[in-house]
Amino acid sequence: MEDKIHIYFMPGLAASSKIFEYIHVADDKFESHYLEWLEPSNKNESLSSYASKYIELIKHEQVVLIGVSFGGILVQEISKLISVRKVIIISSIKSANEMPKRLKLLRSSGAYKFFPTKQIAKIDDFSKYNFHPNLKKKGELYNKYLSIRNEKYLNWALHNALFWSNKSIQANVIHIHGTKDEIFPIKYVKDCISIEGGTHAMIIIKAKNISAIIEKLLLV
Repeated sequence: MEDKIHIYFMPGLAASSKIFEYIHVADDKFESHYLEWLEPSNKNESLSSYASKYIELIKHEQVVLIGVSFGGILVQEISKLISVRKVIIISSIKSANEMPKRLKLLRSSGAYKFFPTKQIAKIDDFSKYNFHPNLKKKGELYNKYLSIRNEKYLNWALHNALFWSNKSIQANVIHIHGTKDEIFPIKYVKDCISIEGGTHAMIIIKAKNISAIIEKLLLV
């Protein structure tokens, strides 16, 4: 029997690998592995240096890397350091040219520095701060999926997401993107597989569609 294809999943900024809980691929053909965010060595650590830490965590050869949002940026950086079968990014960008204007403005104005990372890092339960039932439910989801609240990591990640300077798109990168993505609007994105109605959180909401696309892409 042919060896299984090993898939390594990387979540989005501040998210844990729980965001992939609804992504299902055939167990007889694929083996899934889940990466988590590490704490950067220091606030000035480069994205390339940070990406190199994951090399020892990837235990197989010619793997598939799948990353969501900022995790999509990170897996592209990892793929520059090791040989991989494919890179699939979801709700992300392939180069700095796909960064939307409002995020470019946030970067150039320095306004991102005022993002309340210190306060977010101190919140142990988002649901406690929402008394309306609908907001309380959202708080519970934030607790579950956006659980990485280390201030050092948040400051580093926010800076590196905004200042990613990649210009050349790698040949083995496949891009899956939602038509209703509110963080990276699809109008700025080129050459992607679009998911109608998909938002930035579609890895959870459109998991069945995404799972089917991943299988199809990897079995070609």
